[in-house]
Amino acid sequence: MKIAFIVQRYGTEILGGSEYHCRLIAERLAPKHQVDVLTTCARDYVTWKNEYAEGTDRIRGVTVRRFANAKTRDIQAFNRYSEWIFTSPHSREDELEWMRQQGPWCPALLEYLERQHHQYDVLIFFTYLYAPTVLGVKVAPHKSILVPTAHDEPAIHLEIYRDLFATPAGIAYNTDAERRFLTTHFSIRAVEEETVGCGVDVPHPGASQRDARDDADERDESDGEPIGDEDRPPSWRPHLAGRGIVFRRRHRLHGPFALYGGRIDPGKGCEELIEYFSTYVQEGGDASLVLMGVKLMPLPEERFIRFAGRLSDQERLQALEAATVVVVPSPYESLSLLALESFAVGTPILANARSEVLVEHCTKSNAGLYYADRDEFVEALKLLLGDHRLRAAMGRNGRAYVRKNYRWDVILSKYERMFARLRGVR
Repeated sequence: MKIAFIVQRYGTEILGGSEYHCRLIAERLAPKHQVDVLTTCARDYVTWKNEYAEGTDRIRGVTVRRFANAKTRDIQAFNRYSEWIFTSPHSREDELEWMRQQGPWCPALLEYLERQHHQYDVLIFFTYLYAPTVLGVKVAPHKSILVPTAHDEPAIHLEIYRDLFATPAGIAYNTDAERRFLTTHFSIRAVEEETVGCGVDVPHPGASQRDARDDADERDESDGEPIGDEDRPPSWRPHLAGRGIVFRRRHRLHGPFALYGGRIDPGKGCEELIEYFSTYVQEGGDASLVLMGVKLMPLPEERFIRFAGRLSDQERLQALEAATVVVVPSPYESLSLLALESFAVGTPILANARSEVLVEHCTKSNAGLYYADRDEFVEALKLLLGDHRLRAAMGRNGRAYVRKNYRWDVILSKYERMFARLRGVR
């Protein structure tokens, strides 16, 4: 089959969000199918400035066709327009103007899709929010699958999205929570609906090393006697303890730490995370807060904050394994690969309770705690940082949850079934 993915940005430098999710799926389908990605030349989602070269590229077995955006985004003007449109009576044309101002605005991509959609058996659109999806789904809805990556936010209640969710032949939800939200609020007319999500690898060697370290910690607590390195199992010893130790040494981390990964942005809950973590420190906590990803907000100069920057896939895995706990502070999630990747390496999470998706992950897996306010954050963090047995048990639960629900063979078989059924209907 020939499959086209349509997504607003694409590249190995773009980590997190629907773009990262799209890349993972495209790369996994490429060995079996002919896969194209239709995307813009933007790397930065704030401005949508054309930074990648226009034309065709080949990335990890996937053909990537990039089209130049016709305009960049004036973020201040867009924010003013958004405030008006979310609070005032307006027309459909006003909503389309809002979408143009939001960006990316890429008529060339849509023109290519209009001309060339016949050569593709399936069109897969990632994320509901942007113009390439809203306008692109209309080109050939009978062979279009929408991966909404949706959550309850002001934009989703605009009328243009009511039309969008009623258009494609297939919808691939990320979680049951996302599916409940969309089917409750919108008229879904898809002939194929499936809760799919994204696959996550369980790195067995790193996981076994973490088990050994946690088991050693449990023995320390159970007999009450301190032991030296010479008495610990070989898998505990720092020079053999795996990629987590490499990350700790590189970033000079010598004690417990909480890790966040992704866009470092107030919209992802990072401002609140830093405030809450500051309270934990003021109350006597001695852990560090490590932030990895692209920094889109200023960080306070505090001794407990470490900025690790944007990491490679391997370094990201090392960081997740090294972390004592991973914090997922975003109130808006449709899946959260950060949470699933943490589970996969056996690291428990502390998640924002305002996200129904994150709460569902925690309760179904028994691999994380969640907080609704500052006090709950501080107490839950203290509990996770201080209880080795709890972390070890949650780590085992998290890996089991990923193996059951997010193995790649499970995810890809769901996509294959959707492809077959859509072709059968046609």
